Amino acid sequence: MEALEDSPVVLLNGPRQCGKTTLAQLIGTREHLLSGEDRQNRSAIPNYGYLSFDETIPRESAREDPVGFMAGLPERVILDEIQRAPELFRLIKLDVDRNRIPGRFLLTGSTSVSLLSELSEALVGRLQIVRLHLLSQCELKAENSDGVAESGFLAALFDKGFLGFKNERLGTRLSEAIVAGGFPLALARPTANRRANWYVNYVNYVDQMILRDARVFGSVGSFEAIPNLLRSAASQTAHLYNLSDLASPFELSRPTIGSYVALLEKLFLFERIPAWHGNRLKRLIKAPKLFLTDTGIAAALLGIDSESLRSDRMLYGQLLETFVFQELRRQASWQEDQNSFFHFRDKDGVEVDIVLEKRSGTVAGVEVKASGTVRSGDFRGLRKLRNSLGARFVNGVVLYDGETCTSFGDRLYAVPISRLWSVN
Repeated sequence: MEALEDSPVVLLNGPRQCGKTTLAQLIGTREHLLSGEDRQNRSAIPNYGYLSFDETIPRESAREDPVGFMAGLPERVILDEIQRAPELFRLIKLDVDRNRIPGRFLLTGSTSVSLLSELSEALVGRLQIVRLHLLSQCELKAENSDGVAESGFLAALFDKGFLGFKNERLGTRLSEAIVAGGFPLALARPTANRRANWYVNYVNYVDQMILRDARVFGSVGSFEAIPNLLRSAASQTAHLYNLSDLASPFELSRPTIGSYVALLEKLFLFERIPAWHGNRLKRLIKAPKLFLTDTGIAAALLGIDSESLRSDRMLYGQLLETFVFQELRRQASWQEDQNSFFHFRDKDGVEVDIVLEKRSGTVAGVEVKASGTVRSGDFRGLRKLRNSLGARFVNGVVLYDGETCTSFGDRLYAVPISRLWSVN
């Protein structure tokens, strides 16, 4: 991991049970810091010590005697679930200021660092954050992630386009993948029912974690509302974020529900992506769009399996769009060039499900269609975006469950969903 060669503190950040600890321990036993002749000398490469603040003794030691705790750490150490030991944030800063050893601290955390401001402020200029997402489809299919980054879907979207390739139609396998989700431990379960049970237990686990860690997450007055709020969000995934709609089933105030939304977003259970806008586009809807972090959680909360999902075309469309968004989000984390995610909708109802913009200002659009056919009208929003942006617009795609990549005009393509995780 290059980040450990560049920074004294690296944070692996992502939801609980996404594989942060496993990855950190794997990194901690590999020769990733040295190069040249030193790399040939495996005995010269230090392994990492490991401490988890989910365990009582390290956590209480850090709280009661943080200075003594820091003094007893090895030269390089993994500190797991660092958000549970905020007493160490300032001391880690002082430690690396005295001795900036590359990769001195490898931290993991299960809360969004953008909201855990104390950590980011204490370690400004010293901390490199690596967001760890759930498993992508190409990882599950044992595709080479480097190859996907170089010649996969996003590379084609921002470069050469999609003509000349044929991909498979997925059929029932698509709904099965949506319901299965991307959590490693859920996917290790041998049956769909056991995966669904894992997701339900995961939500209950998160509820207990919030109760246990009130000092980290703040006071929550109505814990029974958390699973129900997640269920409400699951039914509205891929919709515009509307706090009133989310709050309506509860006998709680909108500000209270809003604080719970922020808490669940902090725990990576869902996210809001902003509306895209440009100077030449008028009358735009500016509300963000809500996406659950994983479709496996959404399906379990809504009590649906792959067969019942296929029979509810509206919900199928929502979860398919969420599935595509999360796949793009995961693949984008492998790209060197940053991709920012938006949605586009105007007051006439013209929309593009997902808009991606690179740091250079180039823009691409993705529309998701839960069908095996594509028509010209499906490109309405993409055409409006293309015509308003001119040369800044690179390509627009309607993803569908078909086999053939087909042009629908200048920089517009119908593309099979299976192309998302194939390398061409």
